Amino acid sequence: MRSVGQHIPMIKNAYLEETGPGKMRHEALLVANELKERGIEFQTFTLKKIQRRQLKLNNETLVVGDMDCSYGAFKQLGIEIPKNNDYPFSLKYLFRRKIWQSTLGQIEQKICQENSTPVFVKPSGRKKCFTGFLAESPSDFYQCNRVSKKEPVFCSEMVNWISEYRVYVVRSKILGIDFYKGNKGIKPDENVIEGAIVALNQGGESYAGYAIDFGVISSGQTALVEMNDGFSVGAYEIDQKSYTDMLIARWEELLDNAQQ
Repeated sequence: MRSVGQHIPMIKNAYLEETGPGKMRHEALLVANELKERGIEFQTFTLKKIQRRQLKLNNETLVVGDMDCSYGAFKQLGIEIPKNNDYPFSLKYLFRRKIWQSTLGQIEQKICQENSTPVFVKPSGRKKCFTGFLAESPSDFYQCNRVSKKEPVFCSEMVNWISEYRVYVVRSKILGIDFYKGNKGIKPDENVIEGAIVALNQGGESYAGYAIDFGVISSGQTALVEMNDGFSVGAYEIDQKSYTDMLIARWEELLDNAQQ
């Protein structure tokens, strides 16, 4: 990863994933509406088509879809899959809790011990093979009983989240802050968020487009929930222009890096 550099527009066409005949997810619909206004041509596709390399992709193409679709496009375009960086080192001061890496099997063994402390567990890889959950007892692992015990995971101490918000960032500028969980009236400190954006740039952990989640914990402090790479990320209430700007900015960065 590198700090955000000079922007040179590249995207001239796009492919948007269909989830069924004539059906698209909310995110793809946002982009479709915005591309129409910008006069950028797009076509729809299914996962099978990208897996079979039936799409004509080039360094001017935006692909909007889930992780599997993005990975298929990356492979065809020669883009190295970005490393997962949910918890950037440069933002460690905003974790407000202990976070460490383990494996599913190791953390399950720990929870089986008497007087074990509850731990929040989630996959640390790009492909989310299970949904993050609070592990308090061995029975909580039923939701990932088909997942390998060697699966790498992030573990974190429990904190009481009062509210959680998603911040959409394009070239170090905040384009939107969307509430998604908890008490909507309790908002994270925007000065802290602005400082985090600066810290990511200084630490070389920024992207041209990304979404980063912050919340307020019971102590009243603003804390990092997690960082999300902008090439494929969920949209809440963000407007279609800002969301499309984020996707395009990140895709252009990835395409540019692949050509260097």
